[in-house]
Amino acid sequence: MTTITFVRHGITDHNIEKRAQGHTQNPLNETGRAQAALVAKRLSEEPWDVFISSDLKRAQETAEIISAAIGKPIDFFDERLREMDRGKIADTIESERIERWGKDWRLLDMGQETHESMRERGMRFIKDTASMFAGKKVLVVTHGYFLGQTLKELMQDESTGNELSNTSVTTVLQNGDKWEYVLYDCVKHLEENILPK
Repeated sequence: MTTITFVRHGITDHNIEKRAQGHTQNPLNETGRAQAALVAKRLSEEPWDVFISSDLKRAQETAEIISAAIGKPIDFFDERLREMDRGKIADTIESERIERWGKDWRLLDMGQETHESMRERGMRFIKDTASMFAGKKVLVVTHGYFLGQTLKELMQDESTGNELSNTSVTTVLQNGDKWEYVLYDCVKHLEENILPK
């Protein structure tokens, strides 16, 4: 049976500032790198057949830390795993958006990607992965909001996929035509360790 294990990238300064990241190439911060090392140690206890990552810097950096720990190179980077494209609001915080476009900026066309577009590319990635790597254990590093939208569509459950934690581990298993959760938003590797402030 095919399993796909999704890991959200480690935390960034943008995450802390609530700054729209989208396709920006911002790096992990010190805590994010520590989180990545902890999830890498956890993942090194299992064998992996295929390793895929988003090409955005924060995901790529997380994947490289994992790669060193599991002793497996990243097989390829897939642009479909990128975070939601935030259009004109990328790299801004709410107060900056209000200053530039007014408090009703959400009513304007900011060129942001739609949920439908995200879900469609997420499902294409899952279907292609399940077809290409049938019966394999696939490890994937991606982004929180994109992953949440993909899980909602995959599981046909709008209550799932919310507020996924940085470096959380979520594993889905293909069972016939359906997918099931094996793990969901699991951060036991963080709870067992004290991270730097």
